[in-house]
Amino acid sequence: MKLSDFDYKLPKKLIAQTPIKPRDHSRLILLNKKTGKVKHRHFYDIINYLHSGDVLVLNNTKVFPARLIGEKKLTGGKIEVFLLQKIKGNLWQCLLGGHGRRAGLEIKFKQGLEGQAVKDNQDGTWGVEFNMSGRKFMMLVEKIGQTPLPPYIKRQQNCPAASRLSRLFPGQDKRDYQTVYANEKKIGSVAAPTAGFHFTPKLIKRLKNKGVQFEFITLHVGLGTFAPVKADDITKHKMHAEWVEVNQPVINNIIKAKKEGRRIIAVGTTSLRTIEAVFNKKAKIKNKKFAGWVNIFIYPGYKFKMVEALITNFHLPRSTLLMLVSALAGKKNINKAYGSALKNKYRFYSYGDAMLIY
Repeated sequence: MKLSDFDYKLPKKLIAQTPIKPRDHSRLILLNKKTGKVKHRHFYDIINYLHSGDVLVLNNTKVFPARLIGEKKLTGGKIEVFLLQKIKGNLWQCLLGGHGRRAGLEIKFKQGLEGQAVKDNQDGTWGVEFNMSGRKFMMLVEKIGQTPLPPYIKRQQNCPAASRLSRLFPGQDKRDYQTVYANEKKIGSVAAPTAGFHFTPKLIKRLKNKGVQFEFITLHVGLGTFAPVKADDITKHKMHAEWVEVNQPVINNIIKAKKEGRRIIAVGTTSLRTIEAVFNKKAKIKNKKFAGWVNIFIYPGYKFKMVEALITNFHLPRSTLLMLVSALAGKKNINKAYGSALKNKYRFYSYGDAMLIY
C-alpha cells in the first residue's frame, strides 16, 4: 500500500485554531464500519450511541512543557531543545532546532540547567545529556519550559528562537490543550491525546450513570504518534517507541468485558495502540501491570484483537493515524466519512471535531 493512497486536500480554513466551548459541543460524525453509513451529530449526542456495559479506554497522560529555549555556550546563539522522551537517567531523546547541531554541543538554559548533545540518532533526533535528572529536572522544566502546540495551530511568536518544531502556548491554550481527566501523576507527553478533548466532567458523569465503564491507561505521546511517514511503501515505515503503562486491574477488566461480549471502545488512537500492543505482549505482563516501550504500527490489513470501536479526531494526510483509522473502519469508509466532513465544513485536527467509528 502506497503513501499516496492516504492523501487528501484540506482547505486551511478548516484547520481548527481554537476549541469549541463547551468541549462536548463539537460536531460528531458517526461511521458504521460495517455498512459505511455516515450520520452527523454533536459530541454530547454520543451518550445515545454508547450502551451500559461498554468499556471506554482513555489515555490519562498529561502534557508537560517540553520546549526549552537555551543558548550555545560557545557562541551565545539561541537554540531550541524539544524534549521527546527520557532514555535513562539524565539522557533524553530530543529535537534540536536551529543551526550548529553537532555532538559535543553545550547548551545553557535558565536557572542553572545545562545540556550537551552527545549523539546524532540518525533519525532526526539527538541524545542530549543534562546536568540534572529525576524530580529536580522535571520541576525545573515545569518552570522554564514552554508547552508546544502543533505547528498547524498558529499563534503569535514571542520568541525569536521559535521554529517549525512548535508554537508557543498562551495561557488559554495551556488549559485547553489538556484533557479534563489528565492525571497529575502521569506527566510525560509532548502532545495531547486530542480525542479526549471532547469530554467534560458533566458528560463523563452522565455516561457513568448510564453504566458505561471507564478504564484508564497511560501512553506518553512522543515522536511515534506524529512522526511523518517518508517511505512510499508504508510497510517500510518504522514507528518510534513510546512509553506505556497499564495496571493489572485494567487489563483484567478489559479481558472480562471482552469475554462477556461487551464493546471495547478506545478514546483516541493512543489508547487503541496501547490496548492492541499490550494484548500482543500479554504473555510478558509481570509485576501486576504492563510497563514498557511499544512501537506498534497499525495500517490496513491489521487484525484487531481487542478494540471494536474508536472515538477519534480527523487526522493529517499521509499520517500513521489516518492509516490506523483506515485499518479499523476500512479505507473506503474513511474516504467517504472524510469527504462528508469536508463537504459539511467540519473542523479538523487537534482542536477540531470528532468521529465515532463503531
